[in-house]
Amino acid sequence: MTSRLLPALGIAIAVALGAAIFAASTRGSPVPAGGLELGDTASIVFVVALAVGFALYAAALVTLRRGGHLVLVCTIAVAIQLIPLAGPLLLSHDVYSYWAYGRVASKHDSDPYRVPPADFPSDPATRAVAPGWRGTTSVYGPAFTAFSIGVDRVTHGSVEAVALVFRIVAAAAAIAATLLAAYIARRKAFAAAFVGWNPLLAASSAGGGHNDTLMLALMLGALALVSRRKDAGAGGLWLLAAAVKAPALFLLPLQLVRAGRRFWAGCVVAGVAGSIAATAAFGSGWLSSLGRLTRNESRYAIPSRLEQLGVPDQAAHALAAAALGIAALWLLRQARRGRPRLALGACLLLLTTPWLLPWYATWPVVLAAVEEDAVAQVLALGLAAYLLPDRVPF
Repeated sequence: MTSRLLPALGIAIAVALGAAIFAASTRGSPVPAGGLELGDTASIVFVVALAVGFALYAAALVTLRRGGHLVLVCTIAVAIQLIPLAGPLLLSHDVYSYWAYGRVASKHDSDPYRVPPADFPSDPATRAVAPGWRGTTSVYGPAFTAFSIGVDRVTHGSVEAVALVFRIVAAAAAIAATLLAAYIARRKAFAAAFVGWNPLLAASSAGGGHNDTLMLALMLGALALVSRRKDAGAGGLWLLAAAVKAPALFLLPLQLVRAGRRFWAGCVVAGVAGSIAATAAFGSGWLSSLGRLTRNESRYAIPSRLEQLGVPDQAAHALAAAALGIAALWLLRQARRGRPRLALGACLLLLTTPWLLPWYATWPVVLAAVEEDAVAQVLALGLAAYLLPDRVPF
């Protein structure tokens, strides 16, 4: 029975995701980045299809707890992660911000961590960035900014090509994360499906081109090297993930608490070499880039939800900060006892941050796939389900 049910569930997830992408592609759909809203039908179909796919995904995970065929699971995962490439860029203009920051550095010889794209209004990348973000400087890691410069050179300034390249890279990273999860985890088929069959991950990576998936693939690469006792390389790879996006750095202490000297050495060498290279390439502005996001607040963030319930703004943020501090101390204690619980740490970041976006839910999902932590797995799935309708215009 299970041998027949599993591929049927995988195919059904792919069909549901395909229906969501088809809805996003229809004329007048507001789901694509920059789409013109000519009605709510496409948005409703998109969210419903994505929710159906997610429910099927959860059912597949329950089925896979009893085991499954790894090659079959990985094959379906690749198909699911590639499906959104057939549709438009979804929900977010972030890929154009990536591009614009690269051009600030390469075409305008300026520091993208101090100079916003708005200073170059005639640049094609600036015109593609969402208007509300043109005056914002980069919050991404210097390694990713260097990568963005490479994308600009390869695409020769084509808006369509830039979006496609970032989406293809994100899809490839999602597939790499799927295979790495299967390599690391004890329950390999379950881990591969936990990552690769997730429709929100597909919509965020191949659909939105977000760099979160690249960061996560590098983190899993570091964990894979740790499993092979190649700790120096693991430390360096983890710092590279942090040089793509900062959450990897925030979770690093949970890994460092019980790490050996070689992992520490890999982190130090990569950190020093990367800092020198980043400062030489972009200036010192990248060191203070992280604080800029703390001024933002999104409606799906838990502190915002508390404010909607009548909790004063300062009290809501104080409660979130207190919860973060207390839970972080508990997680560090768990890590000292030999259980890093990275996925739970990622969940903690999401539950307390004032700036919460749907693609952030991919952090705990990917990390929970390789940990024997049922609490983190359930919480990661709950957060992903909660964020499914976010950013979909109605």
